[in-house]
Amino acid sequence: MFNAGTYDVVVIGAGHAGCEAALASARMGCRTLMATLNLDNIAMMPCNPAVGGPAKGHLVREIDAIGGEMGINTDKTCIQARMLNTGKGPAVHALRAQADKSLYHLFMKETAEGQANLVVKQLLIDRILVKGGAVEGIETETGEIIRCQCVVIASGTYLRGKIILGDVSYPGGPGGQRHAEKLSHSLQEMGITLMRFKTGTPARVDRRTLDFSKMTVQPGDEAVHNFSFMSEVATRDQVPCWLTYTNERTHQIIRDNLHRAPLYTGMIEGTGPRYCPSIEDKVVRFAEKESHQLFIEPEGLHTSEMYVQGMSTSLPVEVQYAFLRTIPGLERVEIMRPGYAIEYDCVDPTQLKATLEFKHIAGLFSAGQANGTSGYEEAAAQGLIAGINAALQVKKKPPFTLGRAEAYIGVLIDDLVTKGTNEPYRIMTSRAEYRLILRQDNADLRLTELGRRVGLAGDERYNRFLLKRDAIDRALSLLARTMITPVPDIQEKLRNMGTSELRSGSNLSELLRRTEVSYELLRLYFDLPGLSPAVREQVEIAIKYEGYIKKQAEQVERAAKLEARLLPPDIDYAQIGGLSLEARQKLAKIQPASVGQAARISGVSPADISILLVYLEQLKRREE
Repeated sequence: MFNAGTYDVVVIGAGHAGCEAALASARMGCRTLMATLNLDNIAMMPCNPAVGGPAKGHLVREIDAIGGEMGINTDKTCIQARMLNTGKGPAVHALRAQADKSLYHLFMKETAEGQANLVVKQLLIDRILVKGGAVEGIETETGEIIRCQCVVIASGTYLRGKIILGDVSYPGGPGGQRHAEKLSHSLQEMGITLMRFKTGTPARVDRRTLDFSKMTVQPGDEAVHNFSFMSEVATRDQVPCWLTYTNERTHQIIRDNLHRAPLYTGMIEGTGPRYCPSIEDKVVRFAEKESHQLFIEPEGLHTSEMYVQGMSTSLPVEVQYAFLRTIPGLERVEIMRPGYAIEYDCVDPTQLKATLEFKHIAGLFSAGQANGTSGYEEAAAQGLIAGINAALQVKKKPPFTLGRAEAYIGVLIDDLVTKGTNEPYRIMTSRAEYRLILRQDNADLRLTELGRRVGLAGDERYNRFLLKRDAIDRALSLLARTMITPVPDIQEKLRNMGTSELRSGSNLSELLRRTEVSYELLRLYFDLPGLSPAVREQVEIAIKYEGYIKKQAEQVERAAKLEARLLPPDIDYAQIGGLSLEARQKLAKIQPASVGQAARISGVSPADISILLVYLEQLKRREE
């Protein structure tokens, strides 16, 4: 053993959580080490090479608004982008981008290696060193001791990872990489509770063996979309994805081979993701369905590999060939990499604070799939928050947290630390109570100020935000004070605009509330100044949805009162009379920071909350 240096923060892992954590810590001025099992796997996309989608796209925009990297990197490596749910309201609009897998890795690696204060090394971490309930360093497999004040665990699916493919299983991380065995044991020795989860991936197939004439083309949008509020990308060459379907022959082959499916033979012990089931699970659970959608998606511009989205499997390779070749367009398919399942250890996230620091170990943070989540976006969001809080702790500054009314990131983390998860957690718009105000389009307006305060949103980002915010305010003010009356020339303008005439005086704000009226239409007839698309979008949403937004703001205000009722950390819930036994157990385990958080714990009833409020009032009176 030898002393290999001292850092402020060490990040274990260089996936999407690890990269965001390490970059945030370094950009906030902390000397940071990012340790990875393989330098060639930084920001690797072991599953679908895509970023965004419903709720996930919201996370990416929020990461970007605070000062993270995922949105910027996706825009640079995007080969197709589509805005989803455009037939619905703006709260559920979601950008999804297909990325070039290799370029995504290369650009993120280049960013990390070029970042001041950040050192990137290929290391396997065996042990976290703790003394007196606080982190003091790490130990590598080669005997190196590295001292630090904070550690962020961003180990993804590598903790005691096991690859399962048909009758074969062996230790390993995604894509057959090395796994981390001893680190799991180290965590358990520290009193950390681990869970065993499972995820999987479909086969990658050779583009040259596919017949696209039997599939439906899925092109990207003609309009150029970007995740980052800083992006300058104005044109983009896009490649298509393709849609095809399974059929009864496909399903019959799978049913005939269920006795060889690790999911049903007992080889897989971990819990898999409910919202991304394997094809064998789909065939069993949805037996009445005659077909399932499959999207054939490119892995990049410089490879023949195509990803079969919707067909995750761990069936034997010969069975994968058999069922793939029943699918229109895949009759002569060649598999370049077979699908497989992977089991791994992860942390029970109820052991964490909202900062993602462990409650009983100072300076130890955890982020990403190590916390039982699924998805690159969920991982990156947690990594950003963990990295920020590790840096703030080093600097002896107050922690940074986001509430459920502030960001989807807040919803994600609160769900994890308050409710926990018994399966790989996936963010969805339905999980957010306040989704009308947590839109992807206003992420910068919600969060850039906060990113500035912690030291991540730089001058250029902040100035762009100020210009946009001021332009929105000016436009709203102009519309509100521009009055119109039902005189003949105004009525003629309204008829030409395709909207009804006025019955009394009004302003342009009231006119813009009408469904058929847009800002561009008003500009044409009432000589208004031109606005950028982003500003115009915010102005129209603010006016057309004003009543709904106001109601949601009132809900937020009511909920904030419970969030403001803080619970002392040393409460002995066993001594509070009237609480149900389940509530006492859950409250003692989670140790909620506020009454609001306590109310979201499964098993804590409204009656239990009333008792807590009475207890707090009695406590206040005794103190007074």
